[in-house]
Amino acid sequence: MSCKNTEETKSSFAVIEKLIGNRANEFELSIIEKTQSNNEDWFEVKTTDNKVTIKGTSNTTICYAAYSFLKDIGAVLVSWEGNRIDLPKTWPTYSKKGTTPFKYREYLNACVFGYTTPWWDWERWSKEIDWMALHGINLPTALEGQEIVWQQLWKEYGVSDGELQEHFAGPAFLPWQRMGNINSHEGVLPQEWINKKSDIQKRILQKMRALDMHPVVPAFSGYVPKAFAEQHLDSKISELSAWAGGGFESTYLLDPKDPLFKEIGIRFIELYTKLYGESNFYLADSFNEIEPPVSKEHKNEELSDYGKIIYETIDEAAPGATWVMQGWLFGNDKEFWTKEATKSFLNKVPNDRLIIQDYANDRYKVWENQEAFYGKQWTYGYVHNYGGSNPVYGDLNFYNQELKSLLSRSNKGYLVGYGVMPEGLNNNSVVYEYIYDLPWAQGQEPVKNWLKTYLNARYGKTPKPVFKAWQLLIESVYSTKYWETRWWDSRAGAYLFFKRPTLKISTFKASPGDKEKLKQALDILVKESKNYDKNSLFHYDLIEASRQYGSLIIDDLLIECVKAYNDKNIEKADALFNDIEKKALELDNMLSGQPLNNLNYWLTSAWDYGESPEISKIYLKNAKMLITMWGGNDHLNDYASKSWQGMYKEFYWPRWKMFLQALRVSAVNNKPFDELKERQLIKEWETNWCKNDDMHYLNTKNFQSH
Repeated sequence: MSCKNTEETKSSFAVIEKLIGNRANEFELSIIEKTQSNNEDWFEVKTTDNKVTIKGTSNTTICYAAYSFLKDIGAVLVSWEGNRIDLPKTWPTYSKKGTTPFKYREYLNACVFGYTTPWWDWERWSKEIDWMALHGINLPTALEGQEIVWQQLWKEYGVSDGELQEHFAGPAFLPWQRMGNINSHEGVLPQEWINKKSDIQKRILQKMRALDMHPVVPAFSGYVPKAFAEQHLDSKISELSAWAGGGFESTYLLDPKDPLFKEIGIRFIELYTKLYGESNFYLADSFNEIEPPVSKEHKNEELSDYGKIIYETIDEAAPGATWVMQGWLFGNDKEFWTKEATKSFLNKVPNDRLIIQDYANDRYKVWENQEAFYGKQWTYGYVHNYGGSNPVYGDLNFYNQELKSLLSRSNKGYLVGYGVMPEGLNNNSVVYEYIYDLPWAQGQEPVKNWLKTYLNARYGKTPKPVFKAWQLLIESVYSTKYWETRWWDSRAGAYLFFKRPTLKISTFKASPGDKEKLKQALDILVKESKNYDKNSLFHYDLIEASRQYGSLIIDDLLIECVKAYNDKNIEKADALFNDIEKKALELDNMLSGQPLNNLNYWLTSAWDYGESPEISKIYLKNAKMLITMWGGNDHLNDYASKSWQGMYKEFYWPRWKMFLQALRVSAVNNKPFDELKERQLIKEWETNWCKNDDMHYLNTKNFQSH
């Protein structure tokens, strides 16, 4: 049977066809325009005579409806780590209607363009946009390809190619340069990368727009290159203090009252539009983790000028467009952003022309403290993932209860959207699956019921023991709304084992979650694994739970081992040392079953992105630095730590081995242990690891062909 589909639904049909092949011809799709009386997104799915009829308010809504149907009948599950597709010969009887009060379903943090996507090609981006459509996302952040526009703009203002090379950060560190946090860090930025990303962005925007999404693209927020600042000494440009504990180059912020601010901002959007077409949503963040350079006496008045002029610049360049800003600063820098300061910053912007993305509700209660942003449009959501670091966690019951509570609140103001804004992808798929069903279910379906549907779609069958194991996983690892261990004692790193070694770990209390229940879940999954194919998503999840449990056990052993050497109990400490080494190497080996969680994969992707060995070496060092040392004065060290194959064996264990062996020598010789010296030696080892561009062990291109 073939159903007739119109030009209007061509893009949603293409997504469905990519997913299920010729069976997409059994789907009849139609878009129903919203009415003034009902302005909400909605869909309806019905099956009759082996035909699936889907009506929806947009192409993205239709994609979500189709996926929802395929999941509900246990036929399809789409995830970063792979899809399970097992279609029935004929479609079962089915009828479902869905609606959401959220006009926008948002996705992607500005940092994801460093932590996950720097080496993505068009094929990988296209796949992600399909994933977005199937999950109902219609407000994605789209920041690729902007450097070619900045390049053109700054050249018009007399900044030379050489000066621009000194300005741009390396490919993996661009998000923080775009947000005004750093300059030049780990550059050079090769022209081939700039051109490649520009070509990709054209295709990203074309596909997003065809699916009726509203891509959020960049705008000028005031940051200028150092060379520009030096050439415009008469302009009011502030040199800002170094970001994140120092160690980075200063950045330069142009005052909004300077006539150049509007001129540059308008010109950027003109150039951007010429290259990429018209946009309706522009991201501009002037103060991301940066204290605004305003005077104490006129703080609120000056903040008001900033808000007013950023908005006016966007409005004059793209009349009717909406300014979008991240709400992260209001939680992260709450001492500065008092109610009065925030209100001042926002008060000269029309309520319907600004969206504040308040996405850190798993850590901060910003919207309540800031009175739902004083009448402005805002979206509610979570970060969930920081730095692309991948401990196994999330909090499904929390997301459910929070959404129900949010929708019932009379003080929620002009709430227009919902979603998750992760800093990194390819982890904890269940969290994202759940969060993007919530805007439609509106918290009315208990987690237990949703879980049953999810597991049937993911595994094809859910025997009682498997369901019991997952209930234990919900209670143990998926009841953690923020993974606190990441910032223990001001040191980053998902687990203690992933942090640069220190004696202080003996004072560590405990990681979040319930390790005993995790072990119970794991025992059941191991027992049940014989009933599932080795390449199935079940086995992927078994490894997921195992690596979480294994990493927590290593943390416990490390604490014991450091304590034993400190107590001069050499025999006990040596036994613990050997046990840690054995477990770390076993975990590393086990992770071959999770191809995305692989150091080799990340480094090869970076290397292969280059068109010559010289360029590939730049990308390789960027890729290594980002996931380890990061940069600056060590504050961000291990921020993007990874539970990946290769990292346990090649990076985390060698550091701890050096540290514990030195600690052992001091204990045996009864001499004081010089921790500072040892940490410095480890830092030197890390630096050499990042500089090493020997790719003999990676599967790389043969550059002779270039």
